[in-house]
Amino acid sequence: MDTKQQRESLNQYGFEMLILCKSQLEKAMEAFVNHDGDLAEEVMNIEKRVNSLDLKIEKDCERFLALYTPVAGDLRFIMAVLKINGELERIADHAYNISKYMVEEEKEIAPHLLKVLEFEKMHETIGSMMDHITFAYTEKDAKTARKVFKKDKVLDKINMRSFRILEEEIKKDPTIIQQALLLFSVIKKLERVGDLIKNIAEEIIFYVDAEVLKHKKKKK
Repeated sequence: MDTKQQRESLNQYGFEMLILCKSQLEKAMEAFVNHDGDLAEEVMNIEKRVNSLDLKIEKDCERFLALYTPVAGDLRFIMAVLKINGELERIADHAYNISKYMVEEEKEIAPHLLKVLEFEKMHETIGSMMDHITFAYTEKDAKTARKVFKKDKVLDKINMRSFRILEEEIKKDPTIIQQALLLFSVIKKLERVGDLIKNIAEEIIFYVDAEVLKHKKKKK
């Protein structure tokens, strides 16, 4: 297999990992909101496939680096795929843990708690962010990748407000403490998912535009 074929193969595996992890996250969030144990179990069972694909991509990237000694665009591509793969695997881990919470929680989450915590807005925002990086990855579109940065701030704000909101809800009804703790943990995980999606966007921009955004200081 020559360099071009190997690169195309890696690109395809990277896309497969992206679609798989996107599906895992979406199913986990739906399972949590709808208290769907069967869907949550499905997410947990597919985790093995995620881990297998993660190792496959990692080994193929290492092999490409060892055999072809890539430079410039090829090197940026391999480094981006390797890092994106790692972030996707972490997103799938969060999906697995959210599903595990759902399976272990016998009582359905009170709908009013999901509403006051803006869980639906968080769900929609993450879905939109995943759509953006999927398009950006397949079309090599840095402009679309940049759209996730603003959306990530929405998740940050919801996360920051969650503790105060849950504190007030517990004061009204102390019996919801267990559910409140669970929701707080899930929201923290989703906020972290937003950060991971943002990291993926940065890697796409690095590959497409050769621009490093990580740790870049904001202009005053």
